[in-house]
Amino acid sequence: MFEGLTGKLGQVFDRLRGRGALSEADVDAALREVRLALLEADVALPVVKDLVASIKAKAVGGEVLKSVTPGQMVIKIVHDHLVAALGAETAELNLRAAPPAVILMVGLQGSGKTTTTAKLALRLRASERKKVLLASLDTRRPAAQEQLAILGLQAEVDTLNIVPGEPPLAIAKRALQKARLEGYDVVLLDTAGRLHIDEEMMEEAQAVREATHPVETLLVADAMTGQDAVNVAGAFHKRLGLSGIVLTRVDGDARGGAALSMRAVTGCPIKLIGVGEKLEALETFHPARIAGRILGMGDVVSLVEKAAATIEEEEAAKLARKIEKGQFDLDDMAQQLRQLRKMGGMEGLLGLLPGVAKVKKQLAEQRIDEKILKRQEAIITSMTKGERRNPGVIHASRKRRIATGSGTSVQDINKLLKQFQEMSRMMKQVSKLGQKGLMRSGFLAQRGLPPGVPTR
Repeated sequence: MFEGLTGKLGQVFDRLRGRGALSEADVDAALREVRLALLEADVALPVVKDLVASIKAKAVGGEVLKSVTPGQMVIKIVHDHLVAALGAETAELNLRAAPPAVILMVGLQGSGKTTTTAKLALRLRASERKKVLLASLDTRRPAAQEQLAILGLQAEVDTLNIVPGEPPLAIAKRALQKARLEGYDVVLLDTAGRLHIDEEMMEEAQAVREATHPVETLLVADAMTGQDAVNVAGAFHKRLGLSGIVLTRVDGDARGGAALSMRAVTGCPIKLIGVGEKLEALETFHPARIAGRILGMGDVVSLVEKAAATIEEEEAAKLARKIEKGQFDLDDMAQQLRQLRKMGGMEGLLGLLPGVAKVKKQLAEQRIDEKILKRQEAIITSMTKGERRNPGVIHASRKRRIATGSGTSVQDINKLLKQFQEMSRMMKQVSKLGQKGLMRSGFLAQRGLPPGVPTR
């Protein structure tokens, strides 16, 4: 998300940085381009007008124009106003209520509501140590209740048993009763959606809300629907009084305008974002970090958090010891490939790094293929233990056998072995330099992309 906006704003700010001094005309010209970039990213027109007007009021002040680094000052002002537009402070879920706390999930059909409900249940169970009960009130969509039950099993969270023909309001009341009797901390109610807003859906959701008194009423909205998402958010907030928004498919090709617009239009904070298909792919929405990503400043804090959540300390320590001894085999390479995929692949990681636009362009030029990560894992797992520990023994006949076993070609095996050799050479140099020496030498910076990055 935000890639188009990031690219356009990056071009504007590159020109500002290159100027020793700025006139009011320079700032006006830059803000015209910022305005166009925001509109192209599907940000609502009233939001764009307010944002640009507030930025201009600060950016043309004497403090900026007379500054030693006026370009940087303007970028900081844009960043601060983007943070304010996105919500300023991180908004956490409110679970401060006598158990069971009810969370009502609402939204249109196809927004990812049921999957998001299961993701939230997993998050509450794993991170908050809450005992969670799931209940599907969607009696209209075929197999919707069964879908939530399956997702509940995957998340290791209890789901209310299905009673055929039971109406939504009765299901909600039964879920609440069960939760009280059996000591659940949180009840997640997945309401029915429609392809568009209609009176029947709203009345049903209102009735459930009045009967269950939820501590959170969360709208699940698809980030890829652009301006429609803003209209939907406004309609739901007017009828139900939303307490927060969950944006789904943030990892897709969305322009990002919905995130900037919904907060301004509804006044409701975006609390969570869905960043992938896996049940673990639900993150807290941090306005300052997202603003940093939009402006190409990266999000190193999220990168560190993601690494801490996925990297196994024991495995990392084991690899470090091997590197110190100058040892690195194909099993280690497979482990690194798996780790890279867990953290969202090259695209996912680059989105969190400063200066990402230029790096992504470099990757595009070198034709980086994310699918090769899986293919390379398949190649390595098709080898024997001896071959993985000593790749030097892999000659023509063995390559043919490995290619057949992994569904690849001998050419793919050769590419993998070449990349492994490059990684091995780098690891040996790392072991000689040590960590401090590595950083002082600028070793990685001199070589551009990391060795072993898979290409087509």
